[in-house]
Amino acid sequence: MDPSLLDSFKDPVLVRELLQIIERLTDRSMANRAYADQTAQVDALVDSEKSSSINRTAAPRPIRLMEVCGTHTVAIARAGFRSVLPAGLELISGPGCPVCVTANVDIDRIIALTRIPGVMIATFGDMVRVPGSSTSLQQRKAEGAAIEVIYSPLDAFRLAERCASESGAGKHSNPDASPASSALTTFHTATFAPEIASSSHASPMHVVLVGVGFETTTPLIAATIERAAARGLESFSVLAVHKRVPPALETLANDAEVALDALILPGHVSTILGAQPYGFLAEKYHIPGAITGFEPVDILQGIAQLLEQLLGCEAGTRDAVIEIAYKRAVMQSGNITALAAIDRVFEEKDATWRGLGVIPQSGYSIRKEYAFYDANRRFAKELEALQEATVEPRGCCCGEVLRGVMAPSNCPLFKKVCSPQNPIGPCMVSSEGSCAAYFRYFL
Repeated sequence: MDPSLLDSFKDPVLVRELLQIIERLTDRSMANRAYADQTAQVDALVDSEKSSSINRTAAPRPIRLMEVCGTHTVAIARAGFRSVLPAGLELISGPGCPVCVTANVDIDRIIALTRIPGVMIATFGDMVRVPGSSTSLQQRKAEGAAIEVIYSPLDAFRLAERCASESGAGKHSNPDASPASSALTTFHTATFAPEIASSSHASPMHVVLVGVGFETTTPLIAATIERAAARGLESFSVLAVHKRVPPALETLANDAEVALDALILPGHVSTILGAQPYGFLAEKYHIPGAITGFEPVDILQGIAQLLEQLLGCEAGTRDAVIEIAYKRAVMQSGNITALAAIDRVFEEKDATWRGLGVIPQSGYSIRKEYAFYDANRRFAKELEALQEATVEPRGCCCGEVLRGVMAPSNCPLFKKVCSPQNPIGPCMVSSEGSCAAYFRYFL
């Protein structure tokens, strides 16, 4: 490693030692694989006179570790680890960016909301620049649509309260009544009355929070919906396109093209989930996993633990397990309070992931008890009329990048057509996107 880069770490001595351990473990594993490959060839040719044709110099398949979390992708790129790890060890990026895995059809649905009179969109910053089939939230905002960038779900809640206060509407006449029991027709009549439909976007009556994210942000959205229900706030709803990480990992485990050896599991998501939901990876698919933090030492420690596991599994001396290399933040059973909040407000549903397709039970929808705060329900007719036919961006390989079967730099659009200033796909937009990380740190 470049001495100047090594000196930039908080603990360069420990980083150097971990890199040396990783190199030794990789060499041992690659030697075992080379021996296993040659043995397999001998077994296949044992009854043939062509045993001399065995290729004893062919390199075995590299060890493929996938980092699932987008923050890990950025941390690995920023630290320069891909350039200094042993040749036999390959780090690949997975579907760890929630903005990136949001399907184009869902982006178009969010954009369609901006065409409904009296509606303001509240969203996190990365979503604004993600291109849909023909436009983006950024372009719609330039055209006069009511779109606000927020930093917390509670910002959207406060925005809805302010809009309700300014318009003199927005709360139930009976605050103790269940919001879910209120008639949606009353809301639609109020929102889409002619005098409102012709009004300016300067004072929209209704705020729709775009609920994007994995299990890390879902509890915050759930708590915000519960607060809106407790306050009887009518001028607020959520368009939920949340995703669940474990089902996506099972899809990758079944994808032969990905050919995973082990997983660097997400730190932020795991503070909520814990380690137990990943157990099926080790038990059913025999894929080791390590939950790591985001400091360079955290990541290198996780890689070393995975390599030790793989050596033991290859030797038959141990079984694959899910390890926690981030014990200062992650517990085995996760955050019980946050998980309970998710369960109260959301239920599991099938969801479409960019690059991975429809994955059973991999998303969240708002329970019927909180249907009043479900933008998909409240604006179903309007969305059906206003949402355009989805068209995927031509030439964009974001799906292959998210599956880990293509490095961003191998996409034909990378840096030539697609850049942070002119993103064709979301992987170049989001701060956690693999393409954006490669663009910034590798080339």
